Amino acid sequence: MSRRGALGAAGAVAAAAAVTPLAAAVSGDEPAGEENSGSERKERAFPATRAKLADDATRPVSADFPITYVGLGWRGPHRGAQIRFTLPDGRKSDWQRVTAGCAGGREGSAGGAVTALAAAPDATGYELRLPDGVTEVRAMALDTVHGPRRTTKVPAERKRMRGLTYLTRADWGADESLRFLPDGTENTPTAFYPAQVMTVHHTATVNDDPDPAATVRAVYEQHAVANDWGDIGYHFLIDEAGRIYEGRWSGEDALPAHDSDGKLVTAFHTAGYNSGNLGVALLGDFVEREPTAEARASLVALLAVYAAYQGLDPRADVTFVNPVDGVTKDTALLSGHQDWLTTECPGGVLHRDLPALREDVAAAAGRMQKRS
Repeated sequence: MSRRGALGAAGAVAAAAAVTPLAAAVSGDEPAGEENSGSERKERAFPATRAKLADDATRPVSADFPITYVGLGWRGPHRGAQIRFTLPDGRKSDWQRVTAGCAGGREGSAGGAVTALAAAPDATGYELRLPDGVTEVRAMALDTVHGPRRTTKVPAERKRMRGLTYLTRADWGADESLRFLPDGTENTPTAFYPAQVMTVHHTATVNDDPDPAATVRAVYEQHAVANDWGDIGYHFLIDEAGRIYEGRWSGEDALPAHDSDGKLVTAFHTAGYNSGNLGVALLGDFVEREPTAEARASLVALLAVYAAYQGLDPRADVTFVNPVDGVTKDTALLSGHQDWLTTECPGGVLHRDLPALREDVAAAAGRMQKRS
């Protein structure tokens, strides 16, 4: 039996053992069980993402498509940025606060850049107000909802990992061409290292999201293209309904986010501390608001799956050693993004829940290990 097959067999009880209410949120009407082994696929159409990079983001910007998101990046103060939109009828929206997102980046990068993803109401344009001290402003208008349809092959049945169903990259409409440079080579080739720690994030995007898959596609476009990382920065994302989305590309022959030897693919979620660090992001903004019960239940179950698989103790304190450059950091094994870098991520409310989250993940992982 393959490593992936053995993992599925060992953890078939995960959904029920970890969090009983998770079945409806993650699995829908499908029974919990082993990972799907079938390779049947069906065609599905997704909107192609349209993007326009601003020549000068300090001046009003317009686009020839309905803007559903604006991806931003700058250096300087994290707070104080504002945005307003030109609405389809020509009116201007009110100015609204821009919430800074994750301080991610490639391995070995210094970090420090501020990024944000602002939802737009099918706008025709936008303009920014930026605080003093802001430099290197980048802005990209995005439409991940209304573009021309492109057809791709998706799994005929929902994929599973240790009893948890998840949306593959194909299921949420990832355009795999974004991972490649014009000459056909991967922008950031995959690299794999033993798992050491797990980090929780939020995307700092809208709550009560009407189209979370479109938001995932926007995050992907911003990370892969605007930030030039070559892929989405997280290993997994979770929406408010508890649906789990596969993130960083790791190949098709192993557990998502891993190679066939069980090593973790390097992503871009915690600049300077990526390799060996599993990054899971909840869609939404949790500075002042709690995640939904469904999202938290899926987060517990997903982290428990990986803790059990890798033999990690979510309650432990460890010394993380970056296998790429030898940089070390003393940290909780299960931590929040702000425990690594200067950022509000994963939001104050979610960060304060980490002690309870560690206990819940440890309990669920322990049950999995006993039954495997």
